[in-house]
Amino acid sequence: MVKKEKANNKVYKGVVEEIKNKIVSGELKKGQKLPPKRELAEKLSVSRASVREAMRALEVIGFIESKQGAGNYIKESFEDVLIEPLSMMFMLQQINAEEISELRRGLELEAAVLAAERADEEDILKLEHLIKEMSVTENEDRNVILDKEFHYTIAKASKNKMFLNILNVISELIDNFIKGIRKEILSKEENKERLLKVHSEIALAIRERNKMNVYKAMEKHCTIINENILLRTKKE
Repeated sequence: MVKKEKANNKVYKGVVEEIKNKIVSGELKKGQKLPPKRELAEKLSVSRASVREAMRALEVIGFIESKQGAGNYIKESFEDVLIEPLSMMFMLQQINAEEISELRRGLELEAAVLAAERADEEDILKLEHLIKEMSVTENEDRNVILDKEFHYTIAKASKNKMFLNILNVISELIDNFIKGIRKEILSKEENKERLLKVHSEIALAIRERNKMNVYKAMEKHCTIINENILLRTKKE
């Protein structure tokens, strides 16, 4: 329980910590509605003003979202919470797209190896379905969506939520830093053919539970992407 108020502008921090602790302990889960402000104020022995301030703070840092007329809820997804601060960090520290891509490479290699071990049949069928669609579509915008979905499915198949969230954030950062790079890469016929082949190798290695082959195939994929990012950044 939050201790007796000393000053309104300090007590709200105790309310924030109390709610964060309940999230960590599992008492509050993602998507769950928080009790009304009046109830929280009574339970924590603080003023409603402190609870309101705490709700505003939690919304700013991305822990909760306020739904008009429905109350406050623990957020379902925290990916968007990571994108803005990471973007600022990369810009302030002058980290370039190549460095972000190298980080993504390390994470994707490990995620693919875990997927070879942990993917279920639904994951594998989804990868194979995406490859089939990639092989026939001529729509560049659709290809970008399919490519993102392919890598999202691998991260999901790793059964590691951190990989899934962080890889999605890094993918978003690359798209933000180098506008249109994914579409540009996929629009080149030679890249499209190379990537389709390597995507097929990745999916096959995951189906066969072959960690060595999936690592090699994902390494090929990362090399193609990094080559193109390097070429693009040199032009800019």
